[in-house]
Amino acid sequence: MDLNAVNTINNHELVKFKGFKLIMGIHDPEDVDQICNLEIRDSDVFVVTYPKSGTIWMQQILLLVEAKGDLAAISTFSNSELIPWIELDGRRQAFITAPSPRLRVTHLQYKFMPAALRQKKGKVIYVARNPKDVLVSYFHFHNIANMLETPKDFADFFEKFLRGDVFGCSWFEHIKTWCSQKDDMNMLFITYEEMIQDLKSAVERISVFMERELTDEQLANVVKYSTFKNMKKIPQANYEHVSPKMFSQHRGRFMRKGTIGDWKNHFTVAQNERFDEVFHREMKDCALSFIWDIRDIESKVSAS
Repeated sequence: MDLNAVNTINNHELVKFKGFKLIMGIHDPEDVDQICNLEIRDSDVFVVTYPKSGTIWMQQILLLVEAKGDLAAISTFSNSELIPWIELDGRRQAFITAPSPRLRVTHLQYKFMPAALRQKKGKVIYVARNPKDVLVSYFHFHNIANMLETPKDFADFFEKFLRGDVFGCSWFEHIKTWCSQKDDMNMLFITYEEMIQDLKSAVERISVFMERELTDEQLANVVKYSTFKNMKKIPQANYEHVSPKMFSQHRGRFMRKGTIGDWKNHFTVAQNERFDEVFHREMKDCALSFIWDIRDIESKVSAS
């Protein structure tokens, strides 16, 4: 099933399954429950993200790494068909019979994923993004995604996000549970902000992790066709061809800004203080740091 084949999408209903919220008409809880039993090949690669954390970007990078920078080689099908979500209804069975290498993306929590990953079979790329920008991007996504409830306003969505009352549930639980298990898996942890800061270095890390050798020219092409500016022009990558049943793109672009610090254009002072309080409480035992403003990167570049 690809995104254009989804029929039951306008009920906006989230279904809670084993403490995790799935989307009615998109996910089948019984099917999701069987993902943990999948047999894993060493060549399998799973990109794991909380929603709106760089999933689409990583799809493009992985496809180009596999194609050695040849954009034409990945232009026949959409990126969502070439690297589908494992949790979408029907995709688990397709995964079982797919040829290697099997590349998949997922928003699922750690507990749902194949147990074999904990034996260091296959590979996991976890992409994290600072949660303030995740919240803002997710808010705008809810305004165009027909399978999700249209937010009443930003303040209401802000509270739902902090409660984990959205698809994906708590951002904090998602990242903490995955990162706490990273030593048990063959995992590359990379941040959205690192990719913005130095895309070439990020692509080099990814290609080495995937054990793919690229020439300088091939690497340059992967970087070129993975920039936000160029991806917005590539229909297979920017999701503009996805059925209007799925996305009402007249209400906003799927690929919106691709920057760091847009939360400052949305958060009130009180919301920022409240978010910081929750962040520090939830992440006090997790040694992760984030870049919260594009100016932090720009100042480092000018200083060097």
